[in-house]
Amino acid sequence: QVQLVESGGGLVQPGESLRLSCAASGRGFSIYPMGWYRQAPGNQREWVATITGGGTTNYADSVKGRFTISRDNAKDTAYLQMNSLKPEDTAVYYCKVQLPTKAYWGQGTQVTVSS
Repeated sequence: QVQLVESGGGLVQPGESLRLSCAASGRGFSIYPMGWYRQAPGNQREWVATITGGGTTNYADSVKGRFTISRDNAKDTAYLQMNSLKPEDTAVYYCKVQLPTKAYWGQGTQVTVSS
């Protein structure tokens, strides 16, 4: 059974940083894309960043230059380093792993950016 567990969320002030982690278990994930998404209250879930098994990354324009996605295939873990956080980054952040026939999601971790 595939499980994804996010951690690292919290309350920070504008301009500060956080690093989110997403630990996958149940099978090997090193060749599959992993991604981060977020959902703010009243909004639809939106894509934030993706990293392929080979390490190619892509970012939403709203986070480009501030967020960095990475992965440690030996640990089946993906990370999202978030710098220069803004109040509009406030959301529940979810990770996803895309297998050939199904996508799996974590339970989410809350990030709140407020002064």
